[in-house]
Amino acid sequence: MRGPLTASSPTQAVPVPGMHPVTGGAPAMAAHVLMIDDDARLTAMVRDYLQSSGYQVSLAPDLAKGRAALQREGFDALILDLMLPDGDGLDLTRELRADPRLRSLPLLMLTARGEPMDRILGLELGADDYLPKPFEPRELLARIKALLRRASPQPDDSVLRFGRLEIDVNARQVRIDARICELTSYQFDILLVLAQSAGRVMSRDHIMDALKGHPMEAFDRSIDVHVSRIRAAIEDDPKTPRRILTVRGAGYVFARKQDGDGA
Repeated sequence: MRGPLTASSPTQAVPVPGMHPVTGGAPAMAAHVLMIDDDARLTAMVRDYLQSSGYQVSLAPDLAKGRAALQREGFDALILDLMLPDGDGLDLTRELRADPRLRSLPLLMLTARGEPMDRILGLELGADDYLPKPFEPRELLARIKALLRRASPQPDDSVLRFGRLEIDVNARQVRIDARICELTSYQFDILLVLAQSAGRVMSRDHIMDALKGHPMEAFDRSIDVHVSRIRAAIEDDPKTPRRILTVRGAGYVFARKQDGDGA
């Protein structure tokens, strides 16, 4: 399909060139996409186009039917219009991001309201991406694929586990018993450097060398201060640390064995 998709475009499903007409590069198990938009001709074209590329697509013409579908079925991504007959898509965005079951649902806003403030507000409320109408169908497909890739489960080797402590490298999260530990980006990188060399003493210079390319916050605050704050976030008793140990005169060592595990 060439040219932007608009309500006046002919209803015709055309596979993306170079893609398998059924899978289109989509996952082996077809991802299920919900589109909430009251433009019947446009949604039919989007449905046909995405289905030709291997996706399962459900349509809802308003917020009420969209909410019902979200409660009734599980979806892998949501395409949401802002201007709907029974309300504003931003209201649904707020609801989704407040719902523990749906807050991580990948959400692409698709709307004719292209003012920068609408886009900024949508992203601030939790939308993952924003595409104004009219749009190129291949761009919509590419954006959906990107959303699904980011939302897909990461391989096990992306998560470092030490007893109750988990360091999720791709999500850049640290968790203890599934509780997220609040760390700054710089503190996360320091912890990761230590954890990836678990059992080895790391001097402050070694840590700094490993962090080359990162904004040099350490010029303002020492590694010791950052380690102290990391301990406050991950240690059961920061005054008696068992995860990040100090080796006097040498640096720090991240314990291989924690919480009685055999790591």
